[in-house]
Amino acid sequence: MTSHDAGLATSDWPLSNGQVFPRMVGNLFWEHGHRMVATAVGMLTIVLAFYLQFREPRTWVKRLGWAALGAVIAQGLLGGLTVKLNLPLIVSAAHATLAQLFFLITVSIAVFTSKRWIDSEPLRHLAAGPPVRALCVFSLAIILTQLVLGATLRHSATWDQELPTPLLVAHICGAVLVTLVLATTIASVALRFRGENYLIKPASVAAVLLVAQLGLGLGAYVTRMRSPSDPQPLTPMVAITVAHVACGALVFAATIVLTLRVFRLVRADHSEYRLAPA
Repeated sequence: MTSHDAGLATSDWPLSNGQVFPRMVGNLFWEHGHRMVATAVGMLTIVLAFYLQFREPRTWVKRLGWAALGAVIAQGLLGGLTVKLNLPLIVSAAHATLAQLFFLITVSIAVFTSKRWIDSEPLRHLAAGPPVRALCVFSLAIILTQLVLGATLRHSATWDQELPTPLLVAHICGAVLVTLVLATTIASVALRFRGENYLIKPASVAAVLLVAQLGLGLGAYVTRMRSPSDPQPLTPMVAITVAHVACGALVFAATIVLTLRVFRLVRADHSEYRLAPA
């Protein structure tokens, strides 16, 4: 929707041109389609929250269900506010950022309710090495910051305008930092937990997605730099940019899974620098 500059295809909210199901032609297809998907996500989140209240015995997981519901409601209101205020940058960026935080909550719920999480026990013997818990948390923080920068950059100019240089440079520097930190985290996990597939799998997925994200970022940069001279948003620019955004969210998700699993298996009171006796 943002790549097509369809954010104000209708000035109404929550209706579109005064209708629940308008004719979805032109940019209204993207704008109203976005609202319909958002509505479906909201309905599923309501079902999830109530399902957890009745089927989940752990109180803190039940509270996460309510947190997800609160986040998706706030997300919907922010979406409406962006339309009512004619797409102010700060509100649009907040809308995109809250979407990532909602994603964090739902991915976490999926991990916490999995059978493997419930059955897993902390590891008793750890090889000496860097503090993987701290590295994982740092990776998550850096990735979230980069996602916020990316959202701000993406909403700072329409397809026919040049991107602001300071934001663009900050996003590129953020990509370098994410690569260094996440690669270090993945390598640390791979070296210390070679036989622990519960940790190796999300680390491997994160590594593959990181490489893909770097390639998509380069493609998005090249196509976006050319778009101001195009007669309209062209398919290559739209497709690569959307894929870049989606892959960034998947990198975030894989790192969330890795972080939570590390916290599950590596005890907080265990010295990660000391070789435990065999």
